Amino acid sequence: MTHKVAFSFADGKTLFCQVQSNEILLDAALRSGIKIPLDCREGVCATCQGRCESGQYTQDYVDDEALSAQDLAERKVLTCQTRVQSDAAFYFDFASSLCGSAEPASLQGTVSQIQQVSPSTAILHLETGVAGAALDYLPGQYARLKVPGTEHRRSYSFASAPGSSQLQFLIRLLPSGVMSDYMRERCQVGDVIELEAPLGAFYLRHIDRPVLMVAGGTGLSAFLGMLDQIAAQGGCGQPVQLYYGVRDAADLCELARIQTYAQRIPGFRFTPVVSEPSTDWAGKAGYIAEHLDAAALRDQPFDVYLCGPPPMVESIKTWRSEHALDHSRLYLEKFTESNS
Repeated sequence: MTHKVAFSFADGKTLFCQVQSNEILLDAALRSGIKIPLDCREGVCATCQGRCESGQYTQDYVDDEALSAQDLAERKVLTCQTRVQSDAAFYFDFASSLCGSAEPASLQGTVSQIQQVSPSTAILHLETGVAGAALDYLPGQYARLKVPGTEHRRSYSFASAPGSSQLQFLIRLLPSGVMSDYMRERCQVGDVIELEAPLGAFYLRHIDRPVLMVAGGTGLSAFLGMLDQIAAQGGCGQPVQLYYGVRDAADLCELARIQTYAQRIPGFRFTPVVSEPSTDWAGKAGYIAEHLDAAALRDQPFDVYLCGPPPMVESIKTWRSEHALDHSRLYLEKFTESNS
């Protein structure tokens, strides 16, 4: 049996390798050309230290001066002593350049479908290979797409879980813009689009506590990928709540898809919030931070995932600080939407 393992680094690069049954993780990495820094290889020096973000593993020996009990509780590992028991992801708090080349893959995708899911949003479907070929990435990461007929590139989060050659991207349609104009005026099934992936340090970690997801606009895309994976696994054993904020109710998209998560993910809850609603909007209005229940979260650790425009991200960070919720773990992707 083999397991697929992702190695993510502080510069947002990700590498993948196959690990054989009962193989030491460091040995598998080196065999694949991923040169994790090392020294003693005996579980003593901690040079090869990382943190398991998802998946199951065991460690043969860890000296208590290398990793403390608190470190072990936080799923820190020594790769020279680690054996994975499932597909897994590990994070290293240094740049990928220390491990050799970690350039994202360059590949081509063929447009297989274009869906207009709201007046301001479309989903672009790309087929990247034949015979089930699939691009490796972590749910939440993104790709850089080259706009056909131009030299411009735009970044979009994957809107589907990995494991398929069919990729999805949620794309905001601006009044005028390089990608927006292409999507409206020229994009056709069969078009070839160049892309680089995977990129980004925002991805789904191991879930061992309640999860609060906060999406702004097309920041929803990253969460669709995460929720697809959680749903495919039959849930995560923890409650998951998604807040999704837009300016106008017409901008809300993929609502039917989101509603299916309630049946597929035990403990899933969904709250849409419209900042500038019309008189016929009956849901939550204003900004997401105004509707978060700090009291319900104060007495338990939880994870917060944020993806959206900088003002939204900063408002949630302020809410977290004002309510002294520092016991939560925060992961974020703050993007600036292109104006061209």
